[in-house]
Amino acid sequence: MQIKPRQQLLDIWQAIARHSFDEGTWDWGDMVGASSVADAERLLCLLYPATEIPAFRLDDPDITERDVLRAMERAGGRLDLPATLVTVVGEFMRTHTRPDGSTPTFGGGYYFSPAGGATALTDEQRELGVVDSYSMSITLCLATLGFLKVYETRTRRRDVQAAIAELRTATSNRLTAAMVSLLRSFTVHVYDADSSQGEALTELLGQDRLPQRDVPQRFRDRFRALRAMITESLFLGLDVQEGLLDESRLFECGWAWGIVQDAPEVETDEPVGPQPYGIADPVPYLYFTVVALDGIEDLFSDRTLTLGLLNSGQQRLAEALRLRWEITQQFWSGIACFDAGRWPLEDIPWRTTGQQQESEYFSLSVTSLLVHDLMRRPATDDDLTRVVGVMERLADRARITSRVTQDDPMVRLHDPGVTLPLLGTEQIGPPLRWTMTDFSAQLLKRTVQLCALSRDSGAHDRLFGLAEAIFEHVWRRRAGDGEGMGLWDSWSFTERVVEAMVQVHRMYRQPPLRSLELTQLAKALISEAAHHFGNEELEPSPTGGGNHGREFRDIEIKLRRARALVDEQPGTAYALALDTLARLDVLARARAAAFPGGRTC
Repeated sequence: MQIKPRQQLLDIWQAIARHSFDEGTWDWGDMVGASSVADAERLLCLLYPATEIPAFRLDDPDITERDVLRAMERAGGRLDLPATLVTVVGEFMRTHTRPDGSTPTFGGGYYFSPAGGATALTDEQRELGVVDSYSMSITLCLATLGFLKVYETRTRRRDVQAAIAELRTATSNRLTAAMVSLLRSFTVHVYDADSSQGEALTELLGQDRLPQRDVPQRFRDRFRALRAMITESLFLGLDVQEGLLDESRLFECGWAWGIVQDAPEVETDEPVGPQPYGIADPVPYLYFTVVALDGIEDLFSDRTLTLGLLNSGQQRLAEALRLRWEITQQFWSGIACFDAGRWPLEDIPWRTTGQQQESEYFSLSVTSLLVHDLMRRPATDDDLTRVVGVMERLADRARITSRVTQDDPMVRLHDPGVTLPLLGTEQIGPPLRWTMTDFSAQLLKRTVQLCALSRDSGAHDRLFGLAEAIFEHVWRRRAGDGEGMGLWDSWSFTERVVEAMVQVHRMYRQPPLRSLELTQLAKALISEAAHHFGNEELEPSPTGGGNHGREFRDIEIKLRRARALVDEQPGTAYALALDTLARLDVLARARAAAFPGGRTC
């Protein structure tokens, strides 16, 4: 199935408008306030494309595209639509703030589920902040601030201007609180090599190719510089700092599911209100680490920097997050590719050391971390080729590109999904779980990111073919009827698909891959065409007219265009040169028929 991001995003927007708007008014439904994560994902399905793709802009009514207005007609007309969005996002900010207005809230709500046979959650557990909410809030707040920066210059309505000013303050406060909470959710877990986690990591890294006793030493050598960077640059508590100084111990870094127990408060002059006490065990989760990196990356996007969306205090917090972002990518990239002979990543499914679980989802999470690292440093052809192989195997194992068998256990990867125990939640009620059902949507997003990254035509073609196969699988999973017709069964899944469509749009906007061989052929064709054209200009016209008519002007224009494009678009230059050669041959044959005896003066 061909991926057409513009049309397919319009289809999704039309489905959202049908589902969420009633005569121009946003309908939160029965789940209003039940999950800050779901509510943020729902809004991002609109605001993310609207602020990342120029053709989907909603902040300037004078340039809103007609097909966008048609898709969103249930939300209001050209002038009403941006004002409605201001109202809706304002409702979100007020709903997910403490009643006294002291600080934003980031509760997981109904995304949490009880374990151990419990049937209900306590109110305190529903309101627990979670990394998914912190990360989504960063992306949502940046999108909102960028939207407001443009829209406030396009409207003269005083009521809307007042709502914009109020929303900007609330959005900036939420952005700061989300950044602070992400900083307090980062953790480095240090453990002995002979512990159960140490043995699990040693086995994973050794891959039955390295003697078990040699793995800890190779780990120390590989991560010595990174260990020093963490020790010198981050304050993580005395116990962690002392543990890292002992090079005989192993460690992992990343994000826990929420604010870590005993996490120190972050010093900032920004108005974040009381910083909540954390209860999460200080153990990194692959899933939440990937989610955190996705949100942090938006803090350094060209759009964020160009529009100046961060104030000075937020910039300092962003730099602290960026350091953790870089450290985490380096660490997990090193773990994924620890042994050049056989990457641990290639041993599917991945087994986590902290939660002692194994799943293709965790293999995808580690792949995502590696993709993040490859996007910030030059990737070798070998790196990309091997990652492509991993992605293809994951799609096959997940029954996306292969047939589902009877009673196939891999179906559970998609429904009911992969469940994580949230360690530490048992302190305030029944233990909680977090379930991921978005494997195929995440696989699509990472495949498209790799495709945009690849500059090798073979790897690019394999990845793009895989992306189309995954997208066909994803598109078939939409609801065919009912209230959510045209959407997926969760806002989490829908938002991931929207992200993937934005990634495809960015990929299409990149210059096409250039082939050295094709460039040389195009230049040879242009040279031959130019020579024949020069010769043809010396010959008389077979019709008796001048030799500088329309045909010659067209050929000259095409040759000039081919020369201009040959380095950037050699395929197009090749086609133009080939066409001019064909037209010159027609002229030569016409002249030979008119003057069979040769040149006639």
